[in-house]
Amino acid sequence: MEQDIAKQVREENAIILDYLPYGYPFEQGAMKVPIAQGLGLAHLSLLELIPKKEIFLQPHQQVYIGEGKRDEIHHIKGKIGIDKLTSTARNELQHAVEKVVELKEKEFIEFFNKAQPLSMRMHQLELLPGFGKKHMWEVIEARKGKPFISFEDLKNRVKLLPDPKLIVIKRIMLEIEGKEKYYVFVK
Repeated sequence: MEQDIAKQVREENAIILDYLPYGYPFEQGAMKVPIAQGLGLAHLSLLELIPKKEIFLQPHQQVYIGEGKRDEIHHIKGKIGIDKLTSTARNELQHAVEKVVELKEKEFIEFFNKAQPLSMRMHQLELLPGFGKKHMWEVIEARKGKPFISFEDLKNRVKLLPDPKLIVIKRIMLEIEGKEKYYVFVK
């Protein structure tokens, strides 16, 4: 059982946020190791990655970090907090989150199709920035007829709804920054 949970938490792919060919500038010692900071695609984890020798990585490059043969990444050093990101990685983070939301649009639309109450007074949809009871009930009513198929479909069927893609991106950024009590998208 524990092995199944461990496998679910692992990332398979990441988007590079920053690549430091000579390691962190503040590290002491002569043996500085190249390092990359990335965003995992599956769980939106911030990761430190050690690239293979003679590999040069670019921001927004997608790399395989799962089990088995990896072309660019030697190993995963571990998860990091947002406070450990370089200024370049911080600047690229929102763009990377946007790319993930675009790549996995169907999964995020499923959230709108299947969101349930958390308690008698709180619904999962209300966790989204700018979502109140009115938007929540409009989404619930609209999905009764047929499930949403895209952000565009959701926007067209729910009147006065702010851009759902931007709402999801904003929520993910708040979760990564640790500013939320409940985690909806970041694992």
